[in-house]
Amino acid sequence: MKKYAFISLSIILLISGSLLAQVANPETYLSTLKKEMQIQWPQNKTLNIIFHGHSVPSGYFVTPVVNTLEAYPHLTLVKIKELYPYTVTNCIVTAIGGENSEQGAKRFKKDVLSLNPDVIFIDYALNDRGIGLDKARKAWESMIKKALRKNIPVILLTPTPDKSEDILDPENILAKHSEQIRELAKKYKVGLVDSYEEFRKHVKNGEPLDEYMSQVNHPNRKGHELVTTLIMNYLIP
Repeated sequence: MKKYAFISLSIILLISGSLLAQVANPETYLSTLKKEMQIQWPQNKTLNIIFHGHSVPSGYFVTPVVNTLEAYPHLTLVKIKELYPYTVTNCIVTAIGGENSEQGAKRFKKDVLSLNPDVIFIDYALNDRGIGLDKARKAWESMIKKALRKNIPVILLTPTPDKSEDILDPENILAKHSEQIRELAKKYKVGLVDSYEEFRKHVKNGEPLDEYMSQVNHPNRKGHELVTTLIMNYLIP
């Protein structure tokens, strides 16, 4: 009987742990920030939303052209201003084209935390294919931990597509990086913007990936709008 009781308890603990391992709730994760964005002058204050990553948040479309105003950080700011007319909010891009998460982690304290962010979005998976899953995990965890130690909310982005890979193939390298990012979001209970899954759904439903891409590895405005819609799930009042 003791053996069965132990097994039952183990199963209960396992189930409880899996239920607890969830990403942050988009409706509530940025509640403090959303309240701040509704405060009117003179009680309001400047708020900083940081977008850290590689060429996609940087705004590269057909390299070397940078379409800042059509990339998801700026599109997010436009949506914020539609919803929060009283807010003074900066959407700050600390992304660098061609960079991977190891490089981004090295400058995270100097270039990101020094800006007193109210939330940090991280988007590096496209370029992390060059360093592999293990190194990418360590770099992402480093950035997540540094932010959480300062009580700064973090939202992780799975990658936008690369046309050189079949987005419907669950074994491709971007799919594996996406799954790792989902696991990290659950482990640290931070936010998740699952761009990769959203693009995959559109392709699975018969939409050509080309409709969302400006070149092989960069989305066009329509692709950035798709990511923006996912981001705004965290910012709708």
